[in-house]
Amino acid sequence: MSKIINQGDQAIIRPGTDVVASMTEAFKGELSAAIGESNGLFAIDLKGVEMIDSVGLGVVIAAYNTLSQAGRQLKLFNLNKELYAFFTNMRLHLRFDVEGAV
Repeated sequence: MSKIINQGDQAIIRPGTDVVASMTEAFKGELSAAIGESNGLFAIDLKGVEMIDSVGLGVVIAAYNTLSQAGRQLKLFNLNKELYAFFTNMRLHLRFDVEGAV
């Protein structure tokens, strides 16, 4: 189960585990609920996430599409070095804000 943090009009969701096919149904539901309960910036904190597979990437992109249609933004942060390289190599950092771990 993901941790959801609401801060004013922004929401942060922290899956805390790899975003892979075996957990995406539950994660998709958590994302949908968190997006519906917030109005501003929506962020996914990927601290502790070592891997995102193609199904997990699809869930992240679907969240981006939902937010984008509502005129909202998606931010990913605390990505490890490999995930940061993955998102930038796929040029997804041009669609939403991507920040590596400090």
